[in-house]
Amino acid sequence: MDRKRKMLLLILGLSLFLLFDHYSRKNQEEELQLSDWFDPRKRPDVITTTSWLAPILWEGTFSREALEKHYRKQNLTTGLAVFATGRLADQYLELFLRSANKYFLTGYRVIFYLMVDTLVRLPQIRWGPLRQFKVFIVTEDSWWANADLVRMKSLAKHIIWDIQGEVDFLFSMTVTQIFQKNVGVEVLGESVAQLHAWWYFKNRASFPYERRPKSAACIPFGQGDFYYDGAFVGGTPLEVLNLVEEYLNGIIHDLRLRLNSTYEKHLNKYFFLRKPAKLLSPEYNWDADFYPPPQVQYVKVAQQSKRRH
Repeated sequence: MDRKRKMLLLILGLSLFLLFDHYSRKNQEEELQLSDWFDPRKRPDVITTTSWLAPILWEGTFSREALEKHYRKQNLTTGLAVFATGRLADQYLELFLRSANKYFLTGYRVIFYLMVDTLVRLPQIRWGPLRQFKVFIVTEDSWWANADLVRMKSLAKHIIWDIQGEVDFLFSMTVTQIFQKNVGVEVLGESVAQLHAWWYFKNRASFPYERRPKSAACIPFGQGDFYYDGAFVGGTPLEVLNLVEEYLNGIIHDLRLRLNSTYEKHLNKYFFLRKPAKLLSPEYNWDADFYPPPQVQYVKVAQQSKRRH
C-alpha cells in the first residue's frame, strides 16, 4: 500500500512539474523581450541605456508597433492621476485633460483620477469611448503648507482604497503639463521614472541632491545616477504606492529632526536605491520656456514653467 501511495505521489509530482514547466515555457514565449522593441543604437547622440541595463526612451529607439502587438492582447487599463487645486485647476485642468484625451494611450482604457479641492465640471470634450473619470475631493483638514505632501498622502490613500484593483499601470502627473504628441504603450513598465529635462544636460556633481547626512533623502557626494523629475512618475499601482510610502516615511523622519527636504529629493533617493525599470527622456517633460536642444527631437509633453505660478 505504501509503495502504491509513493508511486501515486511520484506521478502527481511529476505531472505538476511538467504542467509548471509547460506554462513557464509558454509565458517565456509570450514575454516581450527588450530587444523585440528597443534599439539603443538608433540614437548614438544620447544615453539610451543605464548602467543597470534599463532603457531610456528617446524618439527613434523604440518600436511602438511591436509594443502594440504585445499589449493589445492584454486588455489593459491604465490610471492617470492628476492633482489640481485652486487657480492651477482653473488655468490648466482643461488644457491637461484635452491634451491627455488626444495623446495619452490612445485606443486603450484610461481612468483619469482627478484630485481636486472642490467639485469641478469636466470640460465639454468629445471623450473617447475608453475614457473614464473619477473625482476625489481632498478634504480641507488635509491641507498643509506642503502641497507635495498633501498630493502624495491623497494618492496613497486612493491607491489603497480605490485604484489598485482597477488598473494595471498608474501614472501621476502635474496639472501644468500638456501633451503635445502621442505618449503610448512605450511608457508602460513596472517602475517608470522621468529624467529631469534641465539637469539631464548637467554634470552629475552639480545635481541638487539632498546632501545633509541626517536627512532620509541624502545621497552622498560622488554617488547618484541621474536627476529625476517628480512631475511624471509611474509603474504598477503597488510600485507607485511603495514609492509614495517611502517618501512619506522619509518626510516623517526628517520632520522629527527638524529637516525639510523636498518631494523631488526624496524621489531621487528612492530611485537611487531602487533603480527604475524604464526611464523617460526629457522629451516627455520639456520645460516650455526653453527651446529644445538637437537631442530633443520631439517634445511629447511640455511642462509649463513653475515660475508663472
